[in-house]
Amino acid sequence: MRKYIRHPSDIPIEFDIEGLASHDAKHLNDISFGGLSFRARFRVKPGTAIVIKIPFVQPGFEVRANVKWCCKREHHYDVGVSFVDPDDAFRTRMVEQVCHIEHYKKEILEKEGRELTGEEAALEWIKRYAGRFPSID
Repeated sequence: MRKYIRHPSDIPIEFDIEGLASHDAKHLNDISFGGLSFRARFRVKPGTAIVIKIPFVQPGFEVRANVKWCCKREHHYDVGVSFVDPDDAFRTRMVEQVCHIEHYKKEILEKEGRELTGEEAALEWIKRYAGRFPSID
């Protein structure tokens, strides 16, 4: 059973393996208070120390993590990681909300044809969903 509530996202991310170049992951699968999972093009061995980057948020999000699991799928690998520094939990929570708002912005464009600025999307998302956003208490 999971220790944390997970939230879906389709945000592009990057990751670095120490001593190797950056790799684009296909996208972030989900993010939680304690870690995240993403799709990768190749297997990443459990126990590997990596750096996760979400460059589209400003300032850019970067956090150290350890690979906990890696599962082969049809055309990719799903990789699950836990954060190394417990102080990253608050930063992760903020990034999680930014990811939800960005997803909302894309959804409104697709469903309603409205193009929202980041600020407009944030205000609408907060009004509609912030009250139901799970707390970390």
